[in-house]
Amino acid sequence: MLPLDEDEFARWFKSAEITLRSAASDHSSGFFNWSCFKSQQAAEFAIKAYLRGIGSPSYGHSISHLLKEGGFSSNLVDLGKVLDKYYIPTRYTDSWSEGVPEDYYTVNESNESMKISRKIIEAVMKKWTLLKKG
Repeated sequence: MLPLDEDEFARWFKSAEITLRSAASDHSSGFFNWSCFKSQQAAEFAIKAYLRGIGSPSYGHSISHLLKEGGFSSNLVDLGKVLDKYYIPTRYTDSWSEGVPEDYYTVNESNESMKISRKIIEAVMKKWTLLKKG
């Protein structure tokens, strides 16, 4: 196994935490589509922190795929699939036949996406900490 890249892990993980805080701010302001998207991004940044920290490639935006690559549990992978669905349609008007993305997301989806993202972020930190301990 390659030596751990703690600086790269810290850089990406910090971005994950900041992005999740930004999702909470959007949630509070009623921008539920952006909260869902940023929750997806926060989880993506966290798993990429882990993968880059162990010297593995981290391409793409599918959280579920990245979690599989990192050897995370199937339960966490399934949670990642929920967030995967928030990557494109939360942002692009042409994802919808009518209206704008802001019309399609709810307070409950925003809450759920932030909870899932937090679970993934916590799981990444737990696995990273255990890895560092040997």
